[in-house]
Amino acid sequence: MWQNKEYPKDTLFCFKKMNSKKFFITTPIYYINDVPHIGHTCTTVAADIVARLHRQLGEEVFFLTGTDEHGQKVAEAAEKENLSPGEYCDKIAPRFEEAWKNLNISNDFFIRTTDPKHEKVVGEVLQKIYDKGDVHKAKYEGWYCVGCEKFVTESELVDKHCPLHPPEKTVWKSEENWFFKLSKYVPKIIELIENPETNFIFPEGKRGEVLAKLKAGVNDISLSRENVAWGIPLPWDKTQTAYVWFDALINYYSATQFVEGKKEFWPADLHLLGKEILWFHTVIWQAMLLSAEIDLPKKTFTHSFYMIDGQKMSKSLGNVISPQQLVDLFGIDGTRYLIARSFPTDNDSDVGIERFKERYNADLANNLGNLVSRVAKLAEGESFENLDSGIEKDPDYEIFIKLINELKFNEAIEIIFRDSLNAANLDLNKKTPWKLDKEDPERKKILKEIIQYLLVAIKFLKPIMPDTCEKIEEVFKGEIKPLETGLFPRIK
Repeated sequence: MWQNKEYPKDTLFCFKKMNSKKFFITTPIYYINDVPHIGHTCTTVAADIVARLHRQLGEEVFFLTGTDEHGQKVAEAAEKENLSPGEYCDKIAPRFEEAWKNLNISNDFFIRTTDPKHEKVVGEVLQKIYDKGDVHKAKYEGWYCVGCEKFVTESELVDKHCPLHPPEKTVWKSEENWFFKLSKYVPKIIELIENPETNFIFPEGKRGEVLAKLKAGVNDISLSRENVAWGIPLPWDKTQTAYVWFDALINYYSATQFVEGKKEFWPADLHLLGKEILWFHTVIWQAMLLSAEIDLPKKTFTHSFYMIDGQKMSKSLGNVISPQQLVDLFGIDGTRYLIARSFPTDNDSDVGIERFKERYNADLANNLGNLVSRVAKLAEGESFENLDSGIEKDPDYEIFIKLINELKFNEAIEIIFRDSLNAANLDLNKKTPWKLDKEDPERKKILKEIIQYLLVAIKFLKPIMPDTCEKIEEVFKGEIKPLETGLFPRIK
């Protein structure tokens, strides 16, 4: 069925490597000075949906996520808890692994930047950049945001501090560091972005944003820190450690080099990331790879943010939502569905527990869950042949794949509800099979058609709600069995 279908040629992410049946997708590695929240969850669930779709298409997938464990913020967070940085990382990293396990995330590897195997690759890549002559030592003075782990220009400041973090996180620093010749690679990066054949930035609006900044002028950037002990020492100067972003970005490449059997997956097909790290991935990372003469990733997709009831998520406002909160309330697949439905593809998405409840009850409890329960009860004890016939010929099939690969999950789900679930509900209520005698062939014909609608929807929804879809498939396999409990109980 899906596995035998050719990938649509006009889709946004029609990768050149598709014929090799390999697909490498990454999330950012999450900074370990905090615990998992809905922002991390949003990106990770989205990546998992895309990864599962590509497996369903019969491809060999490498799905990578992990934690970013070096830098000043980690050292400070560890000190507050009277732990060494290593002890602190060992305490927090498993929380991310557990969070993703609890959401049925199917990552193939979880990378930690404190892994000696990763640190070795970082040293090798930095040495290549040094040997290329793309590094020089210089003194730098300027405003530094500890929260962002980067120097910020006067034009980026709002009321004399970084707008993304509290005022005390922006400090004046004067250091003598090693600098990377980023400016050297700006013309090449502009050329790549402006050429439709080699552009790697999506969605379209992000491409223009990056180009405008590149053309406004780019300075060389610090590659190292002289007073941050918690980091990877530079191979040519042990008195300095790699700037945390250089270390972190290399994770995408390093995993393919030391995880067994993964070298052929590089370059990455898709880096999925939030808009706050757009510049690092679309400019700095590309320049690093050009300098080290490593193949560039095929695509980056930058999504927007979640707003919580109209406000930015922050600890001070007390509106941070954890993945476990969502799982406890909506279940694993309910949470995955709600994340997909509200995914901030182009613009920020306003969400909140009450909004999630409304969507859950409308789509899952009242529609999908209720429909499965009704049909299973009506068809109890029956069995049907060739229920799968025609599913791969569904006209929405290629459109659905295209939308998932463009991270337009809400539009993809709308198709499922419009053309499968709503159609099944309408048929059920219009044709009223419960009024017909159980032996009437017309009753069985009606039920078979409705079940086929359902199975089309389930095939489509499987990357989003894998466990639920398997349960529904099991209900309608062979002799039909009613559900012992509802799939999605209503929430008050």
